[in-house]
Amino acid sequence: MKKITLALSMVLFTVAAAFAQIEKPVNWSYAAKKVSKTEAVLYLKATIDDKWHIYSQNVKDGGPVKTTFAFSPSKDFSLVGKTAEPKAITKYEDTFKMNVSFFEKTVVFQQKVKLNKAATTVKGKVEFMVCNDRQCLPPEEVAFSIPVK
Repeated sequence: MKKITLALSMVLFTVAAAFAQIEKPVNWSYAAKKVSKTEAVLYLKATIDDKWHIYSQNVKDGGPVKTTFAFSPSKDFSLVGKTAEPKAITKYEDTFKMNVSFFEKTVVFQQKVKLNKAATTVKGKVEFMVCNDRQCLPPEEVAFSIPVK
């Protein structure tokens, strides 16, 4: 019985240690604001831990994975233009041997939508890559659902 308890305890601590090492340096939050009866602006905000950064939507080929937004098609709304972003920090990164544009701390992306219905929910996903001065984590994809009322 003691051996079984010891074995289960070791497995539990191993699993707990594995989960403790998963890093999640970026948290996403979402909001929508109607600017008229037929238009709204979606706000997609990334809050980034200290010493980490995510990349702009405008990274050239051969560099890190750029941030991309994919909106699920719907008859309730249509996208107006491209997803906007604020001015990014641009620096040379030795890892990629090129200048790259990125954001630190927080960044709010904005997407204008034309509404075909008074209230809807905009769904989609964001793909991004996060790096610090020592490592890059694998690209991550996060689903979102933004109510527009």
